[in-house]
Amino acid sequence: MNDSLKELASSLLLQNQADNGGQTEGLVGPKYQIPLDDFFTLAVSVDCVVFGFDGEDIKVLLIERGASPFRHHWALPGDLVYPTEDLQQAARRVLLELTGLEDLFMQQIKSFGRIDRHPLGRVITVAYIALIRIEHYDAHPDSWADKIEWHSLKNVTDLAFDHDDILEKAVDKLKARVRREPLGFELLPDKFTLNDLQSLYEAVLGRTFDKGNFRKKILGMNLLVDLNELQQNVAHRPAKLYRFDSDRYEELRESGFSFEL
Repeated sequence: MNDSLKELASSLLLQNQADNGGQTEGLVGPKYQIPLDDFFTLAVSVDCVVFGFDGEDIKVLLIERGASPFRHHWALPGDLVYPTEDLQQAARRVLLELTGLEDLFMQQIKSFGRIDRHPLGRVITVAYIALIRIEHYDAHPDSWADKIEWHSLKNVTDLAFDHDDILEKAVDKLKARVRREPLGFELLPDKFTLNDLQSLYEAVLGRTFDKGNFRKKILGMNLLVDLNELQQNVAHRPAKLYRFDSDRYEELRESGFSFEL
């Protein structure tokens, strides 16, 4: 136990003695099956699941580990949390150090604490997810990450540690949020076609939508602005371009509107 924890424990004991008239017998407190010090020997880590869309497929950002354990294995960007930082700070630091990515909105989704998940000792990890437009960021390997690549979710297997489980839970969370919130628009260009939008939702949710029904539902939400522009330099008949009206969505949400797809 470090000095600060010892001081805290000593302070609590003295307070209990004072509350008990200076006596140590009969003090009420937690009784454990192991020494108190043993509770302060585990580590905490963070793992970052960064999703991106390339216009056709949903991908996840992976690093090739250049450090043991699991050296040369593909993994989610992750590392241990320093005692002097909180979880959000750690997630931002780790992502920046390993991938060069910064200023992402990351949401904490779940903790993973299987006893044998890390070969070097007991490590509890906290997972975060982020959504980005791939073309807007320059991800590159740094620190002990040897490589960094965008991988199609269809082809990801045999990741280091329990990262397959973490990724599976992150995908479930992404699907649930995309159904309830207009998060998909964050992965599209500012100007997009209805076909672009449908392709995105089909890629995320892993299902096919009827073209007519999808367009009717989306346009009926009144969340898109018709830009009165058409695609340029395409081999097929140019389609209309739209943009997402975030101000309109906030107005509707405050009045009880629910985005359901």
